[in-house]
Amino acid sequence: MREAMLYESQEDQKVRCHLCAHRCVIKESKRGICGVRENQSGRLQSLVYGRTIARHVDPVEKKPLFHFQPGSRTYSIATVGCNFRCLFCQNADISQMPRETKRIMGEEFPPESVVLSARQSNCRSISYTYTEPTIFFEYAYETAKLAHSSGLKNIFVTNGYMTSEALDLINPYLDAANVDLKAFSDDFYKEQCGAKLAPVLESLQKLKSMGVWLEVTTLVIPGLNDSNRELSEIAKFILSLGAETPWHVSRFHPTYKLTDVPSTPLATLKRAREIGLEVGLDYVYTGNIPGDQGEKTICHQCGRVLIDRFGFATGQYDIKKGRCPDCRTPVAGVDM
Repeated sequence: MREAMLYESQEDQKVRCHLCAHRCVIKESKRGICGVRENQSGRLQSLVYGRTIARHVDPVEKKPLFHFQPGSRTYSIATVGCNFRCLFCQNADISQMPRETKRIMGEEFPPESVVLSARQSNCRSISYTYTEPTIFFEYAYETAKLAHSSGLKNIFVTNGYMTSEALDLINPYLDAANVDLKAFSDDFYKEQCGAKLAPVLESLQKLKSMGVWLEVTTLVIPGLNDSNRELSEIAKFILSLGAETPWHVSRFHPTYKLTDVPSTPLATLKRAREIGLEVGLDYVYTGNIPGDQGEKTICHQCGRVLIDRFGFATGQYDIKKGRCPDCRTPVAGVDM
């Protein structure tokens, strides 16, 4: 255990957590919505500090990040727990474990071990992913500091529900983020995720203003967030962050508690991509359909294929000093 960051004491030994937008008020001996932060005698404790439930070496494209150190490897870690309860969660066995079973599982793996393993695996970055990095913030924060001092970059793959205070703390060490913008409806966030839309939009705006390299992912779910209107609203919001912000529209497959909804038709994803490009985004990608044209990075000026991909594997790479070799248009990103 580790005493939590970003909380304040209240009367009757209650505490208020200021790590995520839920801002839970937690009674003595109880846990917050995430299931991994517990009030012990008036002190908020993280129950997952240094305890990984998953750690792997991944291509950075799996996060997905297509414009941040493309073709590199990233060391990915997670603990159990999440501050959302998405009915379509692909990692529900670990994200919902503390809420559904009250169990905190994981292998002791301190920040020093994460950084050492990342370097030994020839990774260029560490990704805090699979569940939700916000809920293991103390672990991510200490690891990120060590990573930067060792020349490694840090990536959050997140639902974007952290507070401004949390972002201010991690700011000096956070290099990139992929944020799920799951829908553009408060009803969707409430019914499907147990959250609200506004804090996610605020986090996206703040991340962009901080200079963190930002990419956005939307899992397109038939009948829930796939209307032309909603997809257009998402695309226009991303455009307000900057036309260079990549948007990943990914295919849904039935899972967890949303097994009665069919997989996303390929035509829907292609339509979503067209909507994003028509709105004015420079880079819109289709996900979970390996081999699709929408996986490639294409020059938004002349149409040349700059990076060829199949799934998470990169093939042909034709970017010269951050520019298209044909028309010399700059390609947005980090180490492009």
